[in-house]
Amino acid sequence: MLVIVALGQELRRDDAAGLAIVREWQRTYPYSAADPEVHIEMAGLAGLNLLTFLELGDAAILVDCIQAKAPAGTLFMLDESELASFCAASGSAHGWGAADTLALGRSIGAQMPANLTILAIAAGDLSLGEGLSPDVQFALPTAAGQIEKQYKNYKLFSKFSR
Repeated sequence: MLVIVALGQELRRDDAAGLAIVREWQRTYPYSAADPEVHIEMAGLAGLNLLTFLELGDAAILVDCIQAKAPAGTLFMLDESELASFCAASGSAHGWGAADTLALGRSIGAQMPANLTILAIAAGDLSLGEGLSPDVQFALPTAAGQIEKQYKNYKLFSKFSR
């Protein structure tokens, strides 16, 4: 199963980008999103529950925003080690951050997907309030396309690994 976990805090502007990206993917690619081999979690404040969500799949895509030295709306496809380097100095609006949670899961031998990808979008505005910044909003269709690309790769790989 492919697990897609959208992370984000709705009341911190661009921090809600992960949630918005997955919603855009569901709207743009409804047949892919309705696939019974896909499990979607809209996790505003996942914290350690992220490990529970990841147990469900043999592949996972985490979708989140990051603070980066890049223009707002810039997309990144990261692995766990790259996510950790982005998050090392920046803390998280999710309580226990995704990078910390993944590292903890690995260290305690939690069941984790063999294939884990992070789709991250550079945040521009993390102030209190609702609504994405224009640059992040503009990037939503491209980001949804990246989820669809990962979904198709998963389907192709799982077809040949059976």
